[in-house]
Amino acid sequence: MAGLLRQILSLGLLGEALPPTQPEWMSAEVDHIQQSVLRHFGRSLGVRLVDAGSCNGCELEIHALNSPQYNLAGAGIRFVASPRHADILLVTGPVSRHMEEALKRTYDAIPAPKWVVAVGDCGATGGLFGESYAVCGGVSRIIPVTVTVPGCPPSPLRLLQGILTAVSGSAPNSLPPQPE
Repeated sequence: MAGLLRQILSLGLLGEALPPTQPEWMSAEVDHIQQSVLRHFGRSLGVRLVDAGSCNGCELEIHALNSPQYNLAGAGIRFVASPRHADILLVTGPVSRHMEEALKRTYDAIPAPKWVVAVGDCGATGGLFGESYAVCGGVSRIIPVTVTVPGCPPSPLRLLQGILTAVSGSAPNSLPPQPE
């Protein structure tokens, strides 16, 4: 045990470098999007997430979106466990054959008005999985999609913009690709 402690003390702290601080323009953009959500929707927005067969890359970005940095709760956006409490449906991944019926039932359980955001390249078109014996393809082949957010995976800020686009109803069906 003493040898292990000596080794730890001699090496010091090992780990990744701290991420760079958030640029000022990003803070302003997040604040603008949060105010727009409240202005367009007028109350809290319930979001139901469905993983229809993704690699979990998009889910990691969605979890980052739910962090204090983006303050979704302050903007009145919350994730809900039941589709009956949801206003918007976030769907990640290509729709697998096993998730096709579950996705349809989840969509049907959401009360009107409802919006669907297809997240990532796989949710939009099926991505590199395309269509096969196990995959139906993109989300729009199964349920109507309000907005697609391209990217592999899209950034948390792009996801927030996609939610705003869906709720406002005044923007195109798909966000432009994110800059590299």
